Amino acid sequence: MTPLLTCVEIPASSQPTYSIIWLHGLGADGHDFEGVIPELTLNQTEKINFIFPNAPIQPITIYDGAPMPSWYDILEASLDREVAVDDIYASSAQLDQLIQREIDNGIKAENILLAGFSQGGVIALHTGLRSEHKLAGIMALSTYLPTTERIKSERTPINHDISIFMAHGSMDTMIHPHIAKQAYNDLQALNYPISWHEYPMEHSLCMEEILDISNFINQVFSTTL
Repeated sequence: MTPLLTCVEIPASSQPTYSIIWLHGLGADGHDFEGVIPELTLNQTEKINFIFPNAPIQPITIYDGAPMPSWYDILEASLDREVAVDDIYASSAQLDQLIQREIDNGIKAENILLAGFSQGGVIALHTGLRSEHKLAGIMALSTYLPTTERIKSERTPINHDISIFMAHGSMDTMIHPHIAKQAYNDLQALNYPISWHEYPMEHSLCMEEILDISNFINQVFSTTL
């Protein structure tokens, strides 16, 4: 079995009821979004486990094979980006292990929220839509979905009504907004309850987005009490 990913963790301060597993982007690590947590305005903060996995270090083709933390290899620096799909499945399997760990620790699957930024958002979407467990929701931040065609046949009925929050910067040059919007349109066409949020920013987060993220988390966790 693949070893469990190492993680940066902020455990619940009281008896945990919920877990948020939040994946970073290319070249970052589990500390990347740790500082966002105090900025969130959440109704159940003391009951939430925050888990920030560290991606494995692997060579990235478009950067001349330079090794860096990444959830999958990027093979071509085109607008649409050709990626190593097998890597996406491998990282998704590692995320599945973390979901199962939380369930084994007493967190109900429907109280587990997946989140991811950029590459991490790809893995959160790919995993959540294919999960055998009914999950609370998915936050897909500054990301896209290169496995859409596979999702159409591999998605699980138990998560056909999973809430999805997509957010993107209108000035993002790393992942062009129209690529992200195409993923949104594709998932909307599959009848997922998905929302689109766009902000005047680049490949990053902003305070308005953090407020919207807070509202989304409060919403999905309020329905699982």
